[in-house]
Amino acid sequence: MIKLIATDMDGTLLDSNNKINPEFYEVFEKLKEKDIIFAAASGRQYYNLVDRFEDIKDNMMFIAENGTFVMHKGKEILLNSLDRRIALELIKIGHTIENAYVILCGKKAAYIDNTDKRFMEQVNKYYAKVKIVDDLSKVHDDILKVTICDFNGSENNSYKYFTDYNDKVQIAVAGEIWLDMMAKGVNKGLAISKLQKLLNIKHEETMVFGDYLNDLEMMQSAYHSYAMENAHSDLKKVARFMAKSNDDNGVVRTIKEKLEL
Repeated sequence: MIKLIATDMDGTLLDSNNKINPEFYEVFEKLKEKDIIFAAASGRQYYNLVDRFEDIKDNMMFIAENGTFVMHKGKEILLNSLDRRIALELIKIGHTIENAYVILCGKKAAYIDNTDKRFMEQVNKYYAKVKIVDDLSKVHDDILKVTICDFNGSENNSYKYFTDYNDKVQIAVAGEIWLDMMAKGVNKGLAISKLQKLLNIKHEETMVFGDYLNDLEMMQSAYHSYAMENAHSDLKKVARFMAKSNDDNGVVRTIKEKLEL
């Protein structure tokens, strides 16, 4: 019996046009009737996720900012903050990377110090609450993560700038141009593990879906772990099962089939 379903958003539940298949909402209602918790587990900001699920937000869980901030029915369940001193060091390094921009992700908002047009298009896609500041080091908020938007590529470019911090922070390649840095050990998988203990849900009662490297630990947190057909090759190696691609409504199709909805 499945009691918790968690899915990544981009490249997973969302298709290539950034849309959710309308069939999802029918399936969600059936999950609700069966008391199965549905969670959006994403690198996206909590407020962005709430906007995407406006009509059902009060009946689902949000594992936001790559597991650093978890909300359920409007209540804060988990908060994993990043040490401020380390965050400032990461920001300083981020500012030295050519063709890359820094986002300081806080509990109350996302903070940026650059309004480049191409960068802003990306910020507005993933963040609903954004504040433009002159100096990121002067921000006073619970710091969830430091994110680098690297138009030269996160996996092969910006990641190498932070290798000396592998023992201090959790570094996740969250997309082709996204690099997320959280408190050490914090990720989507840890968040799900904590929720399983809190809600008395077993590993084999959990189903997860993902497509990229920031979903690696999440694959290990559930027996029913699905990599999308379009997923990164390294994620496919650790997932137990495969789902159709995000453009083929893979998440919804798998849930309907496996839970016989």
